Amino acid sequence: MSIDDAVDVQDSDDDARSKSRRAVSKKSGEDPDGTSGSDNSGAADAGEPETGETSAPETEPSGVEPVLDDIAAAASTDPEPGSPRDLTMVRRVAIAAWVVFMVVEVALNGLAFDRTQLIVLLCLGMLAATIGRRKAISVIIDWLPFALILVLYDWTRDVARIVDMPTQWHLAPDVDHALFGVNPTVWLQEHLKGASPPWWEVITSVVYMSYFIVPYAAAAVLWLRDRSAWRRYAACFVATTFLALVGYTLVPAAPPWAAARCTAEQVVDHPREPMCMTNEAGAPGGGILGDVTPTQPGAAPYVERISARGWNVLNIHAASTLVEVGQGKANLVAAIPSLHAGLTMLLALFMWPRVKALGKTLFMGYALAMAFTLVYTAEHYVFDILLGWALAAFVIVVANLVDKYWLIPRKQRREAAEAEAQPEAGAEAGVTAPR
Repeated sequence: MSIDDAVDVQDSDDDARSKSRRAVSKKSGEDPDGTSGSDNSGAADAGEPETGETSAPETEPSGVEPVLDDIAAAASTDPEPGSPRDLTMVRRVAIAAWVVFMVVEVALNGLAFDRTQLIVLLCLGMLAATIGRRKAISVIIDWLPFALILVLYDWTRDVARIVDMPTQWHLAPDVDHALFGVNPTVWLQEHLKGASPPWWEVITSVVYMSYFIVPYAAAAVLWLRDRSAWRRYAACFVATTFLALVGYTLVPAAPPWAAARCTAEQVVDHPREPMCMTNEAGAPGGGILGDVTPTQPGAAPYVERISARGWNVLNIHAASTLVEVGQGKANLVAAIPSLHAGLTMLLALFMWPRVKALGKTLFMGYALAMAFTLVYTAEHYVFDILLGWALAAFVIVVANLVDKYWLIPRKQRREAAEAEAQPEAGAEAGVTAPR
């Protein structure tokens, strides 16, 4: 499979319409610029020379000029639709250069977990993949509003500090205990956690960190393959993100790792970030979550936040430190609902009707792996995850209803109006056409 087959960039709407117009023009005997082809053929049949002198076709000059012309055409922000110039080689070289750049970037600076930086890097790759196939300006037109909306989310996600709603410390653990009879995080860490991270915690750490990359990389692939599907995905992504923000604001809640560091007496007033949250070790008696009796020798007898320690198995301590620093800067009580669970399930539900059996298995398996990771590593309760999944399902259902009752009927009405207008335009052209 070639690079071009992998990205499979579709023609833009403007290019498709231009190709359709040229096809209609050829069928009707007219040139694309609107001149009649029958007049020229008539002149030729009559033996009359065309205006201007004709000469033998010139050969392409040797040297670097053709390559430079290809590069100039590739750099154009608005290439001529249906241009006969083949930019396949330029596109492949640009994609290869982007891949090399990404390898160097990751080797020097690590993975890009900053959302803005990641989107910029993805846009560079999309610019390379669309050379000769789609207008380069379309990357900016589509992705700039999407990026700005997410930047707005980053600016407003701490609005809960201003609203200062009481933080929930017992709601989620009480629901989990009512559902399962035990606290799932406590049970998992009792039976699976060791004194040092086992090899399979590499998987949980990678899954947890993938949340900062996979949903955006999937959006980039969707944009390359089907811009209309990308627009729906972007709208669902933004809706899920901001609805989760409403949850964080109205119902701030402490995650399991925080509840293990604080006692019920220390959080009786529903504080947002009490001093006990900064303790690395668990509170006496396991804090709010209770005692932990590990089955693995040497494991800590309390719930720990272990979403990043799998990187230590690979001796990539910089990645573990980077995650921990990012976690320290985030909203520490933004647990209800789990956006990690919500966006991964949104991706699975959105892609479900668009992929085959293997794709369905991979996307849904990814959402389930994320759920296990969040509970085991003490990032979220099961209650948080169920709410995140419910939010994703709600957004998908609303999006489908909007398509069914608004967007699709509107498109059908527009196509019907265009179909009615075409015969009228053809009839008028037939009356006014010169004989």
